[in-house]
Amino acid sequence: MQKTLESFVRALRASDIRVSPAETIDAHRAAEAVGYGDRELFRDALVTTLAKTASETARFDALFDTFFSRDEFLQPPPDAADQAMADELSDGEGGEPDLAQMLLEHDGAALAQAMEAAGERAGAANIRLSSQRRLLTRRLLDEMGLGGLERRIAEAGKRSDETGVKLAQRLAKARENLFTEAGHYVERQHELYAAESGRKLREDVLANQKLTAIDEHELATMQRLVRRMAKRLASKYSRQVRRAKRGQLDVRRTIRRSLGHGGVPFELVWKSKHIDRPSIAVMCDVSGSVAQAAHFLLLFLYSLNEVVERLDAFAFSNRLVAVGDILNDEAVSDAIASVIKRIGMRSTDYGLALEDFCALELAKIDRRTTVIILGDGRTNYVNPRLDLMRAISERARAVIWLNPEPESLWARGDSEMERYRRFCNVAKSCNSLAELERIIEDVLRTYMPR
Repeated sequence: MQKTLESFVRALRASDIRVSPAETIDAHRAAEAVGYGDRELFRDALVTTLAKTASETARFDALFDTFFSRDEFLQPPPDAADQAMADELSDGEGGEPDLAQMLLEHDGAALAQAMEAAGERAGAANIRLSSQRRLLTRRLLDEMGLGGLERRIAEAGKRSDETGVKLAQRLAKARENLFTEAGHYVERQHELYAAESGRKLREDVLANQKLTAIDEHELATMQRLVRRMAKRLASKYSRQVRRAKRGQLDVRRTIRRSLGHGGVPFELVWKSKHIDRPSIAVMCDVSGSVAQAAHFLLLFLYSLNEVVERLDAFAFSNRLVAVGDILNDEAVSDAIASVIKRIGMRSTDYGLALEDFCALELAKIDRRTTVIILGDGRTNYVNPRLDLMRAISERARAVIWLNPEPESLWARGDSEMERYRRFCNVAKSCNSLAELERIIEDVLRTYMPR
């Protein structure tokens, strides 16, 4: 059973449930304490030692049912004819029954054990791609003794008596069922050990895919990916803040305070660093194809609520609208979609949007505020209001412009990006989640103490 538990731990890790070596040892001890006879008690003992959160518990339960299910070979007892044929095959032979005998006797337990052992020898648990299923199924069957079964069928087919014909037919039918059960077994291994790696591969592809080209059926996956990225950044930033707060011993102040105690340092004084939490003001162009990128930027920023002190969000096509209250009151992803539907897809006027932004937000901007603008900078040939961009730049800690278009297009047509970028600390082409994550991480890093 030890090897089975080790395989189960591997499956848990493949499903993104972190299990340490110490927890693995605890699981083995718990299993030894409760035994394996009571399935529910066994499950409870393992989940107590291996799952640490509600989401991990839910994934553990689903994985436990899959891993410890043994649905293969649940067959009725053999009829008299099958049993007689099995007895005939065993006449004159000693040792363990071969695959043909087990199939004719409908010995589900023996067949399941043989398949488990064959699967281990064939390396079925090493499956990573769905394209490997056919090859691993064949290896599994070879390890179970398919060659011997094929010989039994061929020998029975050569016999001229009626019993030989029936034996060949029964074994051929059993071989067909065996292929089906082996396929189910390998499919379960894929679900246990490869589903998570496949999901990660798809997410890696999506993270580098253009935000303006995301299909509708991929939106839910993208939203989960955005939240996971934001959570990872928030966790990293929080750890850095806690580490910075521990500080170092302030020797001079400690010595001064010890003078009142005859030089004995009863009171230790630590060096302290003031740590700003980020204040962010964001303007998002929600016109045309830019709207998709704006959706994910807003979702990313609102998923950082643990580490952001203030987030003022605005959306515009021509006139600019504050959307922070809407996003706080509603489910963020649904709220963003409704904002885009309400004010997006109109003719863009950056000059008018900057005028509205300054009227609503300029007084709040100080040296702790990072201003993020997401848009293509295409003004439809109206006044770009560079004076307002200068005013924002002079007051803010940093101005970051994220443009979904490649830089090669920034000086073409009605784009004013080359003029706007003079007032930006960072102006980058950004049209994927991977790029967005790197830029937001750079923003957070600027708030860390040196």
